[in-house]
Amino acid sequence: MPHTIDGASQPSDSGPRGPLSDIRVLDLSAYIAGPYGCSLLADQGAQVIKVEPPAGDNLRKYPSTLEAESRAFIGVNRSKLGIVLDLKTDPGRAALLALVRTVDVLVHNFRPGVPPRLGIGYEQLEALNPRLIYCAVSGYGETGPLKDRAGYDQVLQTMTGMCTEQGTRGGPPEILCGSVVDYYAAALVAAGVSSALYEREKSGKGQFVGVSLLRSALAMQSARMVLAAGEPKDVERDMRSGGITGLYPTKHGFLYLSANTPHFWRALCEKTGLADLAAEECYDSVQKRALRKSEIVPRLCQALQARSAFEWEVLFGDEVPCAAARGVEHMFDDPQALAEGLVTTFEHPTLGSYRGFTRAVKFGRTPGPHPFAAPTLGQHTDDVMRSLDITPSTDAPTQPAATALQPGRLL
Repeated sequence: MPHTIDGASQPSDSGPRGPLSDIRVLDLSAYIAGPYGCSLLADQGAQVIKVEPPAGDNLRKYPSTLEAESRAFIGVNRSKLGIVLDLKTDPGRAALLALVRTVDVLVHNFRPGVPPRLGIGYEQLEALNPRLIYCAVSGYGETGPLKDRAGYDQVLQTMTGMCTEQGTRGGPPEILCGSVVDYYAAALVAAGVSSALYEREKSGKGQFVGVSLLRSALAMQSARMVLAAGEPKDVERDMRSGGITGLYPTKHGFLYLSANTPHFWRALCEKTGLADLAAEECYDSVQKRALRKSEIVPRLCQALQARSAFEWEVLFGDEVPCAAARGVEHMFDDPQALAEGLVTTFEHPTLGSYRGFTRAVKFGRTPGPHPFAAPTLGQHTDDVMRSLDITPSTDAPTQPAATALQPGRLL
C-alpha cells in the first residue's frame, strides 16, 4: 500500500520488487550527474534518501516555467525520500553519521577536499560502515592539478573536444545541449555502484567508487581517442558516417536519414525516385557516397521537397531508418513511448499532477516498484529520523539502538 507522508501519497514501496530492493542509498549530491544516477538506482528498487542543505539543491533554483517547482529538479530526482540536514553543524553531521550506519550506498559530488573537512571522507565513513559503497562524483577526478576545481557539463564538453567536433569544420565550436556529459556520468554512477554491490556479495566489503565528468566526456569519445604511432594528432576524427546521412529540409519540417547499408540505400533511392543512383557502382558504399556527396545531396534535397517530413516518415516506414524532427513534448503521446510504458502520471504535493519519464532499464522478473514524484525540500525529514529514533535539534541526536541500525527499509 502507498505510504502517506506529509499528507501526500508516496508509493515508495508500491509495486513489484526490483534488482536493488533492500538496498538503501544516501544521495548527498546536487545538480544532475549524482542525483540522476541515484534515480536510476531507485528505478531498480533501491530506497534513496536525498539529503539537502537547508537552502536546498541548487537545481531547485534553476529557471522554470513551472510556478511551484523547478522542472530540472523534478525531472532528475524521481522516486526519492527527501530530508534536510545542515552538515555545517554538529547535530547535522551526527544525524548523517547515524544514517550512514544504516545504508548500503552513499553518493556525493563534493570537491575532493570537502568530505574530509566535514568528517565524511571515505576512510572516515568506512570505519563506521565497512560494507559502505562510497561513490564520489567529481569534475576532474581524484588526482592531478585540476582535482579541486569545480567541473560542469559544458565546461568538460569544451575542454575535451566535444564542442569542436559538434561544430562545422572550420566554424565555431557548438555546445551539445541536454547535459549529455552529466547524464552519461549518471549512468556510470548507477553502473559503478551496482558493480560494487555485486562484488560486495562475494567479499563482504564496501569500496570507493569514483566517477568524474572528465572520464565520462572522454568515455563518450572512445572512438575518437585513438592515436596510432607516428600519425599526427590533428587527423580527422569525425565519427559521422558522411555521405547522405544527416538532417534534410523537406516540403515542411526536417527529416533525419540514415541509409548506410546497401539495403537501406537502395530503398531510399527507389522511394525518392532516384533509382538511377542505386544502380551506379560509384555510389555503392558509404565511403564512395561520402566522396561524392556534392553529387548526391542536391538531387536528394530536391526529391525530398515533394512531401513533408512526417509524410516521408510514413512512406519510408521500416525500409529507411529516419525520423521527422520533433520537440520532446511530442513524446508524451508518442505511440511507441506509450507502448513501452515510458510515460506515467505523478502526484506531487505542490505541483499537483504531472506526466513524466518512468525508467530507462527493463527487467523481466524484477521490474521494480512504481516510480513516484521528486520530494519537496525536507518532505520526509521527520519520518526518516523518527524511524531511526533520531531527534533533529540543536543538540546532538541520540544514537539509534543497534537493532535499528541494520540495513533495511525505512518508513
